[in-house]
Amino acid sequence: MSNVILLAENIGKAYSSYRSELQRIASWFGIRAGDPQRKWILRNISFRLHRGEAVGIVGQNGAGKSTLLKVLTGTAVATEGLVHRQGHIAALLELGLGFNQELTGRANATHSAGLMGVPMNQIDQLVTEVEEFAEIGEYFDEPLRTYSSGMQMRLAFSVATAKRPELLIIDEALAVGDTYFVHKSFQRIREFREQGTALLFVSHDPTAVKALCDRAILLDSGKIALDGEPAEVLDLYNAMVAEKENRTIKTERRNAVVATESGTGEAAIESAVMLDLAGDPVEFVAVGDEVAIRVVVRIVAPIPALTLGYMIRDRLGQPVYGTNTAYTDQSVENLGVGDIVEYMIRFPVAFGAGSYSVSIALHSAETHLASNYQWRDYAIMFNVVNIRFPSFVGLAFAPSLISIEHKKAIL
Repeated sequence: MSNVILLAENIGKAYSSYRSELQRIASWFGIRAGDPQRKWILRNISFRLHRGEAVGIVGQNGAGKSTLLKVLTGTAVATEGLVHRQGHIAALLELGLGFNQELTGRANATHSAGLMGVPMNQIDQLVTEVEEFAEIGEYFDEPLRTYSSGMQMRLAFSVATAKRPELLIIDEALAVGDTYFVHKSFQRIREFREQGTALLFVSHDPTAVKALCDRAILLDSGKIALDGEPAEVLDLYNAMVAEKENRTIKTERRNAVVATESGTGEAAIESAVMLDLAGDPVEFVAVGDEVAIRVVVRIVAPIPALTLGYMIRDRLGQPVYGTNTAYTDQSVENLGVGDIVEYMIRFPVAFGAGSYSVSIALHSAETHLASNYQWRDYAIMFNVVNIRFPSFVGLAFAPSLISIEHKKAIL
């Protein structure tokens, strides 16, 4: 347990509604005057967060993410279950939470430092470090009510991370920051993680979750739908976002990973395969090779338009390249039952050595959020090897010509 920073055991959170104020007041004194109605926001939430581990929390609006973080930080009390915490916890939940809008940034930072338990003789130094990291200039001595949302985020993050915590909790607050400060913030987070800080990170940005987190938890209707690898969890989350009206989602283990498939079924992927120049199926390709992806689609029900999209991802699930036929102005229209549409997608393998997957989506417009006929993760898996070019690192193959001029010193 010494390595466990946060332990949630069977957490549940419900809000009660009473028929009258008298019934509510009676409940304060333990007097039962009829059973109140309970609405459960969270139920049966259990997980562990270890020292130095980063876990992403994802889910649609109303899934219970913010309520869970409030329970974990102690700003809300769980109706059932237990939360065990170890060490100093820093939470960045809502902009301005705990700040006084009438006080200056400096005064708020000083007050927060005191609440964090910083000794009096160290507060001035910590506030100076907050001022330097936030980089808001003269506004540091202006009332918070004059700040933009981005400036408030700068101050809030700088204060929350002025002292390295054992656990850092962030709830989407970085979404309002400018690009420069977001990069700066993520760099500090990475440095903290290297020093053993655990991270609990709520975000709708899949790239950030995959880049920062060791695993992810998907919340759905207040319960854990999936706890696993970030790529697997985000694939299921993306499918759930698209599935709003009578659409099916299924997951299966495919090629040693959990694959997500969803859609309404009006169009179906008959086959998807990667081919070499000779037209033969291939799983191993060389850097610089020309390959093609052949996708055969069968129309099950009449549809006005069909767009095919694909995304190539690396082994961590991060997007490498993707596009669709709406972007290329090649959508097929007025399709009837039994029609077959065959796509050939040709491209050079401009990737670094490693394993990759291809996700394929059939939908009606530019994104699968409009009409998702079928979405299939890990439809194709392939490996890239480098057998012809000098060694290089990275995901992209961008060969360069390096010229060198060596001038001898004149003695």
